[in-house]
Amino acid sequence: MNTVLLDKMNTIKTLNHIADSGLKVFNKKTFTVDNNSENPDAIVVRSFNMHSVEFGNKLKAIARAGAGVNNIPVEKCTEEGIVVFNTPGANANAVKEMVLASLLAASRNLFAGVAWTKTLEAEREQVSKLVEAGKKQFVGKEIKGKTLGVIGLGAIGALVANDALNLDMDVIGFDPFISVDTAWNLSRNVQRAMTIEQLFAESDYITVHVPLTEDTRGMFNQKAFSIMKQGVHILNFSRGELVNEIDMAVALEDGSVGKFITDFPNENVLKMKNTVCIPHLGASTVESEENCAVMAARQVKVFLETGNIKNSVNFPNAEIPYTGKRRVTAFHRNVPNMVGQITAAFSTYQLNIADMVNRSRGGYAYTMIDIDNEITDEIIPGLVEKINQIDGIVTARII
Repeated sequence: MNTVLLDKMNTIKTLNHIADSGLKVFNKKTFTVDNNSENPDAIVVRSFNMHSVEFGNKLKAIARAGAGVNNIPVEKCTEEGIVVFNTPGANANAVKEMVLASLLAASRNLFAGVAWTKTLEAEREQVSKLVEAGKKQFVGKEIKGKTLGVIGLGAIGALVANDALNLDMDVIGFDPFISVDTAWNLSRNVQRAMTIEQLFAESDYITVHVPLTEDTRGMFNQKAFSIMKQGVHILNFSRGELVNEIDMAVALEDGSVGKFITDFPNENVLKMKNTVCIPHLGASTVESEENCAVMAARQVKVFLETGNIKNSVNFPNAEIPYTGKRRVTAFHRNVPNMVGQITAAFSTYQLNIADMVNRSRGGYAYTMIDIDNEITDEIIPGLVEKINQIDGIVTARII
């Protein structure tokens, strides 16, 4: 149980280099960035492994400047009432451009051709003749008129699908959990696969944009390859563990898979035939890093100043327009009568409720209540204590 008041000055700590455009979001009147702090109010991180990091008792939020949160102990954060944010969509355009560039380059054998040409450097005046003689080995295929299967139609997948249509490809998509926002942004010309097996069977190229879960781990395996077209090209810019590497090596060797393009090389993948290994460059652009930093910082700032939550991976999203009234926020167990007990604490001090929201996520819930009355600082400690005594409260703040 950890009930706290909002400090007048919030300390932000970064565990990686965060773009200056993101840090500028934190105004100096109410925020200070101190990377030496042992007990910050919030942490902004990129890929730093936080699983062995000790959390101070003031820590309220961690923001990942990126989509994946495997480097953050999310379950531990939930148990301690620390909200974890990510930045979905902030790097979507960067990854989309890399997917399409790799799709084109791999289809035309550009990577192998460029690498071969560099070996001719010592041939001097013979280079032109050798190029003309050797280029036949790199004859590729045009993507126009071919079918691209897109697995996962979130921020990245939808952009890839739409732009592939503009390259005159036929596009088929599969995503049983597609959001309303994505559906609005997705071209009506993207065909819908009713099953992933249908997508496997109809695609000449397959690109995957789904998170790593127990259901998606190893989804590209011998069974999947047996359904696909002979010589299919597979692109993975999501997570390396989506691919069963033993099965992929066999499929590449016998030609079931024509080419494997991955942003996640390792010792095993580097040995595979017909594999294009990219050094995790999907989101590595100046613009992407800035977009992620700004989005992460804004989410932390809004949460610390208003309690509103958007793009959390462990708390429910919840927002009330902030009017400057005193606001109580509580993260608690999702059990009966929690809201009733919290509001009962208000009645002790004859406080009226101006607005309220309660959202749940799994075994936990988040409640925000705006107080209609003008209240003095003398009332706050008693109200804090009342809320703190409620069984099931994990963290609470008065803003």
